[in-house]
Amino acid sequence: MEIFGIPIQAFLGQLLLGLVNGSFYAMLSLGLAVIFGLLGIVNFAHGALYMIGAYVAFVALDKFGINFWFALVISPLVVGALGVVIERTLLKRLYKIDPIYGLLLTFGLALIAEGVFRYWFDVSGQSYPVPDLLQGATNLGFMVLPNYRAFVVFASVVICLSTWFVIERTRLGAYLRAGTENPTLVQAFGINVPMMVMLTYGGGCGLAALAGVLAAPIIQVTPLMGSNLIIVVFAVVVIGGMGSILGSILTGLALGLIEGLTKVFYPEASSIVVFVIMAIVLMIRPAGLFGKEK
Repeated sequence: MEIFGIPIQAFLGQLLLGLVNGSFYAMLSLGLAVIFGLLGIVNFAHGALYMIGAYVAFVALDKFGINFWFALVISPLVVGALGVVIERTLLKRLYKIDPIYGLLLTFGLALIAEGVFRYWFDVSGQSYPVPDLLQGATNLGFMVLPNYRAFVVFASVVICLSTWFVIERTRLGAYLRAGTENPTLVQAFGINVPMMVMLTYGGGCGLAALAGVLAAPIIQVTPLMGSNLIIVVFAVVVIGGMGSILGSILTGLALGLIEGLTKVFYPEASSIVVFVIMAIVLMIRPAGLFGKEK
């Protein structure tokens, strides 16, 4: 059976690959949207934190025998703690000045992190095994579905929707949003706004690390894995609307699928299709698909 002259298994396989890529786009753009929407910081270090999360999982397995499932907990905590240190020592000094300084600072931190990991691990990739429970594939009749890739899609959707629910539908999320809009008033009610800001940045960094752990068994762990992805993720955030959490999730998944389909029908354009869409969206709606016009 064929779809548009392409064997159905090849077509669906490419769609699955696009959905997996879209899952990583969604998770990374979600972390960026949370940090920008609540703190106003364009976190260019997000790709480096994604890379560090993958390396924490790799080192934990290689040196200490800590498996994938524990790494899913340990890596976000380690990278989240690193994010807290960055926020308390560097970023908190930049909140009341032009956001470009935050972008430049985080860009510099990303270059430093990449250089350090290139020195420690070289540029050659490190392989990370798929956990035993998720090895193999399931034959659905019309295609063979790799178990781990299906898990990645499911896990990313659950994580993204859970984060959206916490921020948009809970009292904690209301405190976070109020604290960024009017911190003086919120502090008058006895809420520690600096602590919330610190934990928000740490949480966004932890999301990047979680995506890195999920990516490790699919792609080789290298110091360049974050820089290769972050530009596309920024385009996803711009298309969805800067600071829009739901927009980042939906746009990330959709653009992953579009990119996968482009590889089927016009492979030469697959590397630029996201940026073409970004240009079109910005011409029609400068605030992004889900952003609020000012």
